[in-house]
Amino acid sequence: MFPVDDRLHQSQHLRQPVPRPEPSSAKNLTDIGTRRIFNEDHDIFRESVRRFYQDEVIPHHKEWEKAGQVSREVWEKAGEQGMLNVLVPEENGGIGGDVYSAAVTWEEQMYSNCTGPGFALHSDIAVPYISNYGSKEQIERFIPEATAGRCICAIAMTEPGAGSDLQGVRTNAKKDGSDWILNGNKVFITNGWMADLVLVVAVTNREAKSPAHGISIFLVENGMKGFQKGRKLEKIGLKAQDTAELFFEDVRLPASALLGEPNKGFYYLMNELPQERLVIAGMAVASCEFMFEETRSYVLQRKAFGKTIAHLQTVQHKLAELKTEICVARAFVDNCLQLHTEKRLDATSASMAKYWASDLQNRVATQCLQLHGGWGYMWEYPIAKAFVDSRVQPIYGGTNEIMKELIARNIVSQK
Repeated sequence: MFPVDDRLHQSQHLRQPVPRPEPSSAKNLTDIGTRRIFNEDHDIFRESVRRFYQDEVIPHHKEWEKAGQVSREVWEKAGEQGMLNVLVPEENGGIGGDVYSAAVTWEEQMYSNCTGPGFALHSDIAVPYISNYGSKEQIERFIPEATAGRCICAIAMTEPGAGSDLQGVRTNAKKDGSDWILNGNKVFITNGWMADLVLVVAVTNREAKSPAHGISIFLVENGMKGFQKGRKLEKIGLKAQDTAELFFEDVRLPASALLGEPNKGFYYLMNELPQERLVIAGMAVASCEFMFEETRSYVLQRKAFGKTIAHLQTVQHKLAELKTEICVARAFVDNCLQLHTEKRLDATSASMAKYWASDLQNRVATQCLQLHGGWGYMWEYPIAKAFVDSRVQPIYGGTNEIMKELIARNIVSQK
């Protein structure tokens, strides 16, 4: 018989959970139950989200690609599933989940290879502005409906003459009594066609000491007089995602449409952009993982010279390179997710994650398509769609050239 202390020690040892495998040692990069940042609750949620994409999105995505938008029904089903506004606090009408649960929703969308639903833009980029800076009235009016998928949200920053340079915004709002009169136009707006509510970035003080000190954000509702949606833009990828031009001609907005304080919009944007860039990075790495597994499956089946092409050393080495690069990127992005849960994700780290992961996504897309040979160029193969969908990632959310500027600025300004 063991002494009591030894038995207790052995019992505690037996109860210790088996460590979760990291991607580098997992059998499959998209397996459920991997990565130390997650726990069993996240796994259960991931199973639910994965099932949602299998049942409610994948069967309809080709139809949505032809239509240039998804259905409103899928938005409401996502709301019923608890997949929208996961990060928004429960007291504000959201789900009240953690960063890792939100990351599950981004990753599973990329694992499904269906880029149509603009859930991440809605939940983790647009709505947080209302949650963090909105009035009690704005929060109570819009967020519960947005969480249910009945109020689709978009954010309108980009203009024909102002992309990554937010200080170049020309859309403006002028005071008229207690109201504001909004004029201008926006372009490349995700969820723009289907949006019920658009957060519009506009200049409200042209006399400010710098453009950054004269920008505000307004909540503009669909149907307001003078607010017109242009055509759904025809893109080379993201074909099921409704991206539109928006026009504002003398749109009269009540004082209650102003988000937060006047002329504080740029400050709000700078606070929220790190999360936007983390979302893009998280989706980029997940796309890499999907493309790698899709390609691994293909080369293990495709035959050439009497064997599967997976027997070729050049193919094996390319897969080894790809998996290593993906796992390295995953480690950094997971570290950024952990920092974000601790409210320690800084703008520089988020810029690094966005630039590196989206660049990698495009390299992986190119090389995985090459390993598919001619079939990779055929639209029926998932890698073809993943290839064209990846191209926008280094562009939106601030171009990767701007990301490098932001990273460099932090380097050279240090003493």
